[in-house]
Amino acid sequence: MDHEFRLLIDGALVAGASSFDVINPALDAPFAQCPKADAAMLETAIAAAKRAFPAWAATPMAERGAKVEALAAALEARVSEFATLMTSEQGKPLDQAAKEVRGSVFVLRAFAAMRLEPKVLRDEGGNRITEHRTPLGVVAAITPWNYPLILLANKVGPALMAGNTMVCKPAPTTPLTTLLFGELCQAILPAGVVNILCDQNELGPALTTHPDIAKISFTGSTATGKKVLASSVDSLKRVTLELGGNDAAIVLDDVDAKYAAGKVFEGAMRNAGQICVAVKRAYVPDTMYDEFCDEMARLAREMVVDDGANQGAQIGPVQNKLQFDKVSALIEDSKARGTVIAGGEPLDRPGYFISPTIVRDIDDEAPLVREEQFGPVLPVMSYSDVDELIERVNGTDYGLGGTVWGKDLTRANQVAARVTSGTVWVNQLMAIDPRIPFRGLKQSGMGTEMGLEGLEEYTQPHVINAVALDAA
Repeated sequence: MDHEFRLLIDGALVAGASSFDVINPALDAPFAQCPKADAAMLETAIAAAKRAFPAWAATPMAERGAKVEALAAALEARVSEFATLMTSEQGKPLDQAAKEVRGSVFVLRAFAAMRLEPKVLRDEGGNRITEHRTPLGVVAAITPWNYPLILLANKVGPALMAGNTMVCKPAPTTPLTTLLFGELCQAILPAGVVNILCDQNELGPALTTHPDIAKISFTGSTATGKKVLASSVDSLKRVTLELGGNDAAIVLDDVDAKYAAGKVFEGAMRNAGQICVAVKRAYVPDTMYDEFCDEMARLAREMVVDDGANQGAQIGPVQNKLQFDKVSALIEDSKARGTVIAGGEPLDRPGYFISPTIVRDIDDEAPLVREEQFGPVLPVMSYSDVDELIERVNGTDYGLGGTVWGKDLTRANQVAARVTSGTVWVNQLMAIDPRIPFRGLKQSGMGTEMGLEGLEEYTQPHVINAVALDAA
């Protein structure tokens, strides 16, 4: 493409020390060049963020909010441009890409409206104790390839509103929408407040171990998250990790099988299954198992799998070759462990396309059930006893999200309360709201994203305990 992408360092859009290809996953071919930062550029960006921090931290929160709102407005004015670029580098259909861009606007506006007011902890007998929230310093934001823009907004919004400055590093397979967002930041924010660097995973350790980085906000795989956490130990940096999930969908026996199948299918296949809180495994009463599976297979066969840039595409490609190979291997393994009733093969065309795949009669120890597949394939298991089901659902290292489907809302809520995940949705899919806290349990992460609590994660509680001299 013709656009000349640049890194954002200290308020300037600059060329990289070198460059690398960005692959369109629908074509398995390069479509653009991305500038690549080197170690010296990383040092310059961190120094710029550190230098910009005192003035930005001293800026009144309402003024910082106005800047974040301006970012939202600038992004809103260019939804089509961002969506087209996102589809080219990420693969999702254009309508889904546009929805992500509009969602990013909503996230930025939600944080722009938030305020951190001092809390009075005690005010009696001449003793006044207040808790203030102060910014931390320079935040390193590391984002993944499945939702490259909205997951960046989830970090930029609270970090800037809290008064921090940033060095952002997108995934090397989807860097361009982040760089385009950097152009908005360059036009709106003071120099050094946001810096954006791209690499091919060489700069991560230097960024996360750097002594001038006060906090790391990372979204990605559990394996990489563990490395990020380890890198923070020497300097005891603040760390927020939003990691993988193996979210279960529990269908109760008072729900129509076809209705539930439609909802579970949508929750499993949106963005080609590449969502941290996508449905990764489904549990269905044995009394409706066959009907449910038949409907899932029908839905899978009817889905339009195509280049996301083409009208009518419902499922795009898997985003990159590494993930394509992983998902393909899980499907091949599942053929010997269960029954593939739809899909099961890559499409015979260029690109990383996998047919929506449904696997039934598979045991709980199969890799497809135990691991996070992060692709358009879903195992469906049956159950007869809810108590035994809960043990199966909770028998995983993950605990990010989950869903429960039931007409009896009281009963469905009771079942949801027994699922050990940070969020469980009842009769709805992935109802993520930037005003509501989001957390993971076990190996699905640590810390809080979104909501006022997520904003507070980017601050230091500062308690002032004062008494009058005549009371001392």
